[in-house]
Amino acid sequence: MTATASSRHTAPRYKAPADRDLVPRAMVRAMLALVLTVLALVSYYVYTDRPLVATPPEAEVILERTVFLTGEMSGAATVLDAQGTLIGRLSPETGGFIAGVGRVLDRERTKHGVSLTGPVTIIGRADGRVSIHDPSTGWGADLMGFGQDNARAFVRLLAQ
Repeated sequence: MTATASSRHTAPRYKAPADRDLVPRAMVRAMLALVLTVLALVSYYVYTDRPLVATPPEAEVILERTVFLTGEMSGAATVLDAQGTLIGRLSPETGGFIAGVGRVLDRERTKHGVSLTGPVTIIGRADGRVSIHDPSTGWGADLMGFGQDNARAFVRLLAQ
């Protein structure tokens, strides 16, 4: 076996000859066309102020409560009502999601440069959906997207 023959057999398999494309040009062009089409569609809808159609309909508000949330990195959470009365002090095992929402609120408030201690509104709707809204930043979230157990944690706060 010669030196060139042995080096040809030991060359890494992932290296293709220079004259051969690893990804076919037709595939690259198809991916580029897809990206440009999606970009054009999104741009059209944004610039023409088209209404959002993939959002759930707004049902009637049947229950609303203003609370103060404090979440810790451990997962523990403290919830106070609008008057400052303790509603619940939740352990890391039971308050993890509520503490997580509290940390999201802190991040949003820091981004907007507002006080970290403001109230939030928990909203229960006629269709069974529960959401949270922060009036100081305009941030809000439909809690049903996080699963029944997590939404139920906020339903319990509404019921107390």
